[in-house]
Amino acid sequence: MDFFERQRQVRAASKRMVFLFILAVFGITAVVDAAVMAFVLSGADEPIPPGELVAMAVIISIPVLLMIGTVSVVKTLMLRHGGGTKVAESLGGVRVPDMPTDPQLKRYRNIVEEIAIASSTPVPVLYYLPQEQGINAFAAGYTPADAAVCVTQGSLDRLNRDELQGVIAHEFSHVVNGDMRLSLRLIGVLAGITALAVVGRVLLYSGNGRDRDRDGGLPLWAVGLVILAAGWIGVFFARLIKAAVSRQREYLADASAVQYTRQPSGLAGALKKIGGLQAGSKLASPKTETVSHMLFGPGMNFSSLYATHPPLLKRIQAIEPDFTPGNLDELRQRWSYQPPDGLAEDAQMGLAETPVHQAAPRRPDAREYAAAVGNPTAASHREGVRIRKAIPDHLADLAHHPATAVPLIYGLIFDRKPNVRQAQYDIVARNHGKQVADEAWRCGAELVRLDPNLRLPVASMAFPALRGRPAEDTRLMTSVLGQLINADGQIDVFEYCLGTLVFVGLHEALTSGSPWKSKRQNLTSAQNAVSCLIAVLAQTGNSDPRAATAAFQAGISVAYPQARIPFLPVNGVFALEQVWPVIDGLEGRDKATVVSAVVTTVMADRTVTVQESELLRTVCGVLHAPVPPVI
Repeated sequence: MDFFERQRQVRAASKRMVFLFILAVFGITAVVDAAVMAFVLSGADEPIPPGELVAMAVIISIPVLLMIGTVSVVKTLMLRHGGGTKVAESLGGVRVPDMPTDPQLKRYRNIVEEIAIASSTPVPVLYYLPQEQGINAFAAGYTPADAAVCVTQGSLDRLNRDELQGVIAHEFSHVVNGDMRLSLRLIGVLAGITALAVVGRVLLYSGNGRDRDRDGGLPLWAVGLVILAAGWIGVFFARLIKAAVSRQREYLADASAVQYTRQPSGLAGALKKIGGLQAGSKLASPKTETVSHMLFGPGMNFSSLYATHPPLLKRIQAIEPDFTPGNLDELRQRWSYQPPDGLAEDAQMGLAETPVHQAAPRRPDAREYAAAVGNPTAASHREGVRIRKAIPDHLADLAHHPATAVPLIYGLIFDRKPNVRQAQYDIVARNHGKQVADEAWRCGAELVRLDPNLRLPVASMAFPALRGRPAEDTRLMTSVLGQLINADGQIDVFEYCLGTLVFVGLHEALTSGSPWKSKRQNLTSAQNAVSCLIAVLAQTGNSDPRAATAAFQAGISVAYPQARIPFLPVNGVFALEQVWPVIDGLEGRDKATVVSAVVTTVMADRTVTVQESELLRTVCGVLHAPVPPVI
């Protein structure tokens, strides 16, 4: 199953969620109506006309529906901006320091950065739950640019590097496939249908339970009991919805993690430790049920009807078919005396902080590379590890720290020509002051010597520090970045790609939405924009007009096999400004076709330049299709 098919399944799951939500709302409203009308009828001296009963049902239903709808909408809006960090902090999550000295946290951050670089996605904000001894993790956010990843202290303590890597790869599957957004929507939607249970519980314990009030109405405790009964219908449906939406996604994320890391023993080992250790994957937080569908392992005990995860043994057997319940019993017995220590296992197995050097993988052809977009492979993971290891530590430290991340991004743009660099310095000083300008100047001097292939990965590592800034600072930064890019009156490919990726990523982090109000498009309506995109790529990678024409026709034959479209040279990468709002409106298979066409264009001459690689990453970034590094 490819990336775009998985995204289609997420949309289908959203529709199922809406259908079950509507059923739950009808069920809750019907119970409340029936209970109130039964009480009224029992006390009536004569029959009540049907018209009055209908009017009464409407009057009763309106506040119930308003309450459910209001709670759901408010909760969804609260989670829409920075929802990932809000979920992590609601469970007691602590943000990983910018410069962690704890070896467990350093290992955790390095693994996440390797996987983010390997999939060309923004590095998420990292949290951990220091009070939770169970082995668990989750990813949350509306978009990859808004994502947070959180692991428990038990995961840091008990898992070795391969196992933690398997867990993080599992969570990244949820990040790139759109599962995170669905999970956050579930929290918002289900808050409404479970709200009555909370209200009913409060009223039940507030009433004195003895007599009716002076007017002969229901006592407060009885009202609470009725509302609580209706609320439990909401709880029933909430658990059913989470189980229906989440269970199969866990199998897919497991399979994706194994495919990605090519180390089945890592993910299987993490699952075995959940089954073999007393703490398992359980969380102590009282808010566990709210996020149960987002977790790597079950956070609490549910019956099989409500289970948000497949049975643990089945998940292990999907990776290691010969594993038996008896094997799990042996692990429980062994670890009851001496629980595993992840870092000690790393040392025992000779696992360095990053895996040892491996032979360079075979260069994929265009079809293989296009198939790998959104579908992680072991080759892309190895390349991500290599790239992360190649980034100098002092530059990584600058990217991690909020005070130096912005000057670092500016430094990536600083020009080699002294007069242009001085003009850029003045722009920064005018907007941020001399201290930031001096730091940007120093960063620029260091970054001149950096391998060009590492520039966008360094920017990606800075993303958590960038998105943590206030909205006004973020808008100022994107404005200044635009001025720096235009300081010499020209825009090269790297400048354009960096500016676009930063703008799109930070806009989505602030608003959880696209920068463009894109209309729904198909390949036919998007033909001019797609042709322009392919022309830019063909022209960027080929200075010879004949080679550029051949590359263009190779790409067009994939996107529009029946059409005769001539190659028309374009005026540089800035022509892409008219392309983004159009291709952002494409869906599913049309996006997949555009990606295949783009990759075919880039690889038409069997050579991928740095500029082509940067453009490819930018196109896939706009389309939210994770792309492996070009090998």
